[in-house]
Amino acid sequence: MKQGKKLKIIKIKEFIECSIIERVNRFTVKILVDNREVSAYINNTGRLNEYLIKGRKAYCLRKQGGKTSYRLFAVEDMGMGAVIDTQLQMKAFEESIKRRVIPWLNNCEIVKRNVRLGSSLIDYLVRCGRRKVYLEVKSAVLRGNSVYAMYPDCPTIRGRKHLRELIMHALNGGAALILFIAALPKVKAFKPNLYGDPEIPALLREAWGAGVDIRAINIFFNQREKAIMMENPNLDVKLI
Repeated sequence: MKQGKKLKIIKIKEFIECSIIERVNRFTVKILVDNREVSAYINNTGRLNEYLIKGRKAYCLRKQGGKTSYRLFAVEDMGMGAVIDTQLQMKAFEESIKRRVIPWLNNCEIVKRNVRLGSSLIDYLVRCGRRKVYLEVKSAVLRGNSVYAMYPDCPTIRGRKHLRELIMHALNGGAALILFIAALPKVKAFKPNLYGDPEIPALLREAWGAGVDIRAINIFFNQREKAIMMENPNLDVKLI
């Protein structure tokens, strides 16, 4: 994939425009659809304070079963959509690696999902040639200084634990990678958010020093193309 060329990764034909009313709890958001107030499921447990604002345009899908009839997957950002749905982010990553549109993963394939490492479950075990790599994915949808995608937006004990497991694995000679999915349009780089969790930036620098590869890709939702787009398969990472 050439730099600057945006590629359709996942088609989303039957989405519904809605607007945010308020977040009810960890997994539920009140939205307005066709002037009706309804509940929508959300799977991103971050605070998302900059997105879940009353009146903000958003995008949802119809959902089968459960307590809600809709699933909120993106929120308007910079004229496009920030993909807040972590399941959809993972699907976009899996499709990207399958179609070999991430150049630095061109010789890699997913071996297993949710693989045990120490006392944690890591998202993927990936085979790159003869090397097996433990790969953890994190969602970065917080916008910082207009041009940065950032993680996390709140304290994350789970995130710290994953980083420590990857550091230990790398120090013992294993291959480890953490991938940040910057799922919002028009960003120039990924940066850790000191104010979300002050331990994460230091842990990321420690991980880099231990040999953990740290990467980022940039995707977003284009409502006109009705698709999740890949904007940059090798987004800059700034750890300082």
